[in-house]
Amino acid sequence: MSPGSFVFSSKALRSLQLDEDMLERHDYKRRMASHHLLSYALKKEARDRTPLRANVAPRPYVCRDVVIQNALYTGNLEAMQRLFPRGSSAGLIIEPQGGEMRWVARGEGLWSLTYEQELTTPLHITAGRGFTECLRLLLQRGASVDLAPGGITALHESCVRCEPECTRLLLVHGADANAVSDDGHMPLHLCSNPESFECAKHLLQYGAAINARTADEDDTPLHVAARNGLTDHVELYLRYGAAADKKNHEGLTPLNAACSQPQELQDLQRYLGLCRILMKAGADIRSMDQDRRTPLHMACKNANADLVELLLANGASVNEMDYGGEAPMHNILKVVCYKLAHSPERVVRALLNHGSIRVWPGALPKVLKHCSQSPRTIEVLLNAYSQLKVTDTWVESVPPEVFEEHREFYESVFSLARTPRSLQHLSRCKLRVFLEGRLDKVVPRLDLPTIIKNYLLLDYRGYIH
Repeated sequence: MSPGSFVFSSKALRSLQLDEDMLERHDYKRRMASHHLLSYALKKEARDRTPLRANVAPRPYVCRDVVIQNALYTGNLEAMQRLFPRGSSAGLIIEPQGGEMRWVARGEGLWSLTYEQELTTPLHITAGRGFTECLRLLLQRGASVDLAPGGITALHESCVRCEPECTRLLLVHGADANAVSDDGHMPLHLCSNPESFECAKHLLQYGAAINARTADEDDTPLHVAARNGLTDHVELYLRYGAAADKKNHEGLTPLNAACSQPQELQDLQRYLGLCRILMKAGADIRSMDQDRRTPLHMACKNANADLVELLLANGASVNEMDYGGEAPMHNILKVVCYKLAHSPERVVRALLNHGSIRVWPGALPKVLKHCSQSPRTIEVLLNAYSQLKVTDTWVESVPPEVFEEHREFYESVFSLARTPRSLQHLSRCKLRVFLEGRLDKVVPRLDLPTIIKNYLLLDYRGYIH
């Protein structure tokens, strides 16, 4: 026996033989697919015209003919008119040939390579690819509009693929706008991107349930739209009576879902506008999920400064603790180094100006190490204290490369080890303590120069004094 070989057991040899037999059968099916189209169509038409018992719907049969499949997948209307002549039925279930191969257990410890297959119908294929005329032909030939051999209907498929004309055509022909897929979703739950807006409109016009829940997450369509930042969908659903404060199984309202969704820099304004719409519709800004996290906790975690300011201006609780004992300030400080482009210092500033708890002074070196790449965040934090005990630990907390990049700022911080805070800063701290909890409302109304107002509200100067 060669070093690179091994002994096959009898079961292994039998499994390999089964694989060979399966591949031979597959080649035979491919050869059979070349039979004459007209013969196939005539047999199919005769079968469709066989008398049936009253009130018994014709049972769809499985079609493996690659010629019919090619006509469907390419939207070849002329070929489909030949394959589905007048009087014929389009009640087929398609079992595609080919695709990926996978190992499947055959019993007695044997495994065999088998092509992955997913049952579908001609309606699914044409509706999902936007072949409107082909879809119309199939519907005229009596295709079952709500057939779901793969677990979803053709209407689900057209909504997933954002094909509004196909969606409308299916609904006109009686498709159930509230059909539930095997995974517990109605078509409206699958309208999850901006291009699906017209599909959502058609569904609602044909009676889609606006507050229907998914089976797994207990989401309403409004949850889906809010989570995906779909402002137009949210406005549409609210006009149709969507409930703004329904909670899913995690305790998330649509507002919570929107605030908690990870947001890139280009997404911030979109989610801000969406949350403003939800709040105008009556969404509760103090609503908590099952971990007692509020929209403010989540907006801070995403470092969406404008959204944080909006929530605070409308009465969000700045010091609410979640089940982990963390306030919104904790959430923003944990993500500063990952959200530098989001201007995290604006979030910290807004929280402090609305009365947020401050960092325990003993933990400042740890915060300094974690947030040192954002000098403005450090500046805002340190300016909330009238006195600071700067030690060598502070110096060691700032990486050398960060210190070199922001040398002027960190030299001003470390100089506090030898110099007390300025009288100007001490006056600011005294006034802030006096106005605590009212800073955001009182300071803008004071008859003072704008530069002084900004100074009181912890504006940035690029150094500590």
